[in-house]
Amino acid sequence: MILETFPVGLLQCNCTLLGDEVTGKAMVIDPGDNVPFILERLAAHRLALKQIVVTHAHIDHVGGALLLKRATGAPILLNEHDLPLLRMMNVQADWLGVAAPEVAPPDENAREGLVVGVANHKAEVLHTPGHTPGSICLHFAPEKILFAGDTLFAGSIGRTDLPGGDGRQILRSIHDRLLPLPDETRVIPGHNKETTIGAERERNPWLK
Repeated sequence: MILETFPVGLLQCNCTLLGDEVTGKAMVIDPGDNVPFILERLAAHRLALKQIVVTHAHIDHVGGALLLKRATGAPILLNEHDLPLLRMMNVQADWLGVAAPEVAPPDENAREGLVVGVANHKAEVLHTPGHTPGSICLHFAPEKILFAGDTLFAGSIGRTDLPGGDGRQILRSIHDRLLPLPDETRVIPGHNKETTIGAERERNPWLK
């Protein structure tokens, strides 16, 4: 498996390229910005992009998705509960004082239980509302990797003070959907450094 995670955009969202060496197919998670660089990394690995998955519809995670789709033809997957946030991209851009990126409705609803991924690397979509109504995580069970979006961070959890956020709901999502995963599961969050489920269960002050 080819796996690269790198920060993109003003808020340094963690964007991930995940590819299969045998088939040459890839998916990208959270292409918030810097689409030319994402395309460079795909070309460097000689990968064809087949899927774009967005963990939630905040500008720093979804901002480059449509450009990436236009460059590659890959469909965009986003949970339908975040469509209202997608429609207020101009408002989100105003929060940051930047120009609003062009966005469009997703090609497929990243609903609970949907299987995503490429070739032999498949993940289950976990709907984990709280940071946003449509926040999702991607659990690659065989690889023991969780892409947590902005639901769970190393030593913290996602903010819930923006439109659609719900503090009780995000804690329920984490306790019910994420903490039951094996301790050794790598957690790649939407920002900053990675962690593990075991480390967060033991030390995250928000989960006590």
